[in-house]
Amino acid sequence: MNVGIIGATGYTGLELLRLLAQHPAAPRVTVITSRQERDRPLTAVFPALSGLANYDQLKFEAPQTAELAGRADFFFLAAPHGAAMDLAPPILAAGGRIVDLSADFRLRDAEVFNQWYLPHSAPGLLSEAVYGLPELYAPQIRPARLVANPGCYPTSIILALAPFLKNGFLDASQPIIADACSGVSGAGRGALAGNSFCEVQDSFKAYKVVGHRHSPEIEQELSALQGRDLRVAFTPHLLPMNRGILATIYAAPQNDVNLEGLREVYLDFYRHSPFVRVRPSGFEPQTSEVRGTNFCDLSLFFDRRSGLVKIISAIDNLCRGASGQAVANFNLMCGRPESDGLMLAALRP
Repeated sequence: MNVGIIGATGYTGLELLRLLAQHPAAPRVTVITSRQERDRPLTAVFPALSGLANYDQLKFEAPQTAELAGRADFFFLAAPHGAAMDLAPPILAAGGRIVDLSADFRLRDAEVFNQWYLPHSAPGLLSEAVYGLPELYAPQIRPARLVANPGCYPTSIILALAPFLKNGFLDASQPIIADACSGVSGAGRGALAGNSFCEVQDSFKAYKVVGHRHSPEIEQELSALQGRDLRVAFTPHLLPMNRGILATIYAAPQNDVNLEGLREVYLDFYRHSPFVRVRPSGFEPQTSEVRGTNFCDLSLFFDRRSGLVKIISAIDNLCRGASGQAVANFNLMCGRPESDGLMLAALRP
């Protein structure tokens, strides 16, 4: 299997290269692109990858998709939002298959995408693209040509709520509230003053408190699980750390909750899901337990005083929230076990 990575100098591209280097199927990376680093050797830009796979022979190329489309069987698109919609059609026309790590194909409704992002240049592909959350869509992912890798915040929130909604526990008259905190790598590798060490160290802030672009993606998938339109009060926060997401979700149940019974529902829902770990009662997840892995750790709590179920979700935003999930989708699309190359222990400390 020859693999191309379009946009290989961002954090998600680097994480893809790290994961593919030790993949048991030994996919051969034949194309890596970057406008900024064009013609530079991969290992000159990322010396940590020296000696791995065929990486010492690779150089970055300009992302001229028409010329590159036939040079790989499978492409990961790690380009910015708005780029993949132009990159995907020629790759698909050449017979390639795609996992897109941007938001360009996550929303099924072109009008909704236009409202939150920009006019879509390939709206006809939105109905074909499969939302790449394996726990919910593995059968559709396997034969797909185009998979839309979920966002990091949506991954943490959707996995936390899926069994709760699918089993009809939600009191839909009450709002769902999701507070999620991410490491700085979630903002990408570009040099932004607000993400510099001096700005984020020893500080903690909310941002895009109203109108974050992940909101329609979260609501699309939660509404599909519930079978009716849902709205979520979602607030993202920036944590002074490199990687990880910790999300706390508050949901009102229709009836009184037996916590152990609810936990059994979650265990049953995820019984065939290698990367969702439903933790014991009272366990308080932390990002260090999933750092560098494709796991999502979930814990359930019932607050009798407020009458709310509290669900804590911990993931690594770069791995489970981006590149690890993309490799899981790649595995499914290639007819391999979802977990190939991804059963990794957390990076501790």
